[in-house]
Amino acid sequence: MSEEKKILVTGGSGLVGQAIKAVVERERLEKLNSNDSECWIFCGSKDADLRDKTETDALFEKHKPTHVIHLAAMVGGLFHNMAHNLDFFRENMSINDNVLQASHKYNVRKVVSCLSTCIFPDKTTYPIDETMVHNGPPHSSNFGYSYAKRMIDILNRGYSEQHGCTFTSVVPCNVFGPHDNFSLTSSHVVPALIRRMADSIANGESEFTVLGSGRPLRQFIYSLDLARLFLWVLRNYDSVEPIILSVDEEDEVTISQVAEAIKKAHGFQGEIVYDTTKADGQYKKTASNKKLRSLYKDFEFTPFEIAIQETVDWFKTNRECART
Repeated sequence: MSEEKKILVTGGSGLVGQAIKAVVERERLEKLNSNDSECWIFCGSKDADLRDKTETDALFEKHKPTHVIHLAAMVGGLFHNMAHNLDFFRENMSINDNVLQASHKYNVRKVVSCLSTCIFPDKTTYPIDETMVHNGPPHSSNFGYSYAKRMIDILNRGYSEQHGCTFTSVVPCNVFGPHDNFSLTSSHVVPALIRRMADSIANGESEFTVLGSGRPLRQFIYSLDLARLFLWVLRNYDSVEPIILSVDEEDEVTISQVAEAIKKAHGFQGEIVYDTTKADGQYKKTASNKKLRSLYKDFEFTPFEIAIQETVDWFKTNRECART
């Protein structure tokens, strides 16, 4: 019988944490994986303030995890980032330092932390890959969040070299799906457009405004696809080197295409217009998933329009309890 894994998921009540929970539950129902030896613990901000070292240690003392998926972070969309770069840096630095130090202190066998493609240099060649994380400054719009996330990679390398810890990180492209943050002030582009378009329909409006030109390019990954990849990394990937978890390069879409997919999913009959007086942010940050494809050749991503439709349907059904 295999040794029991006790897996603590920080940020477990958020977008990716809830997706991992759903995938784990689906595996158990369908018996897709012999994971009876895995005990999963999903923790949110109500369980501990991870910015506080004492509370973080108390969480680890209580659960004594053998493995950690570290998702907890202060996050927000473009405009929220631009206005609070210092806060994003300080709070995320505290969270990450506390979680990794507690993981070492309590002899956690493996930690998988979550980075973001926004950490990559603003001025770079494309596609970006795992070797380019520290090659230059990130985009100025979110330098606080980006540098704090980059430091997870530095911590992972330090714990590996000094203590032999198996601490690694994944770099997802833009994530969306059920349980996202649909706030008008702090959400990312997909949930923001879904929420705002729902409001426009409810108000009987015939025109919907997208902030910016609609031309920037992005790769989007469905949260349930990312969850399946997180489980693969936890069970199969032991290198300290980061690994990009992204859809293929040819699946990159413009913000305009995102808006049109959401319009179709909502059944909105009006016109989409673009407010070009608003900032676009980084024009593109195309990521290569060549490393992932070399290690997990047969992974299939959910088609973008299907994932958008499922997310819109989830929001309509769960709007009263969604984060808005």
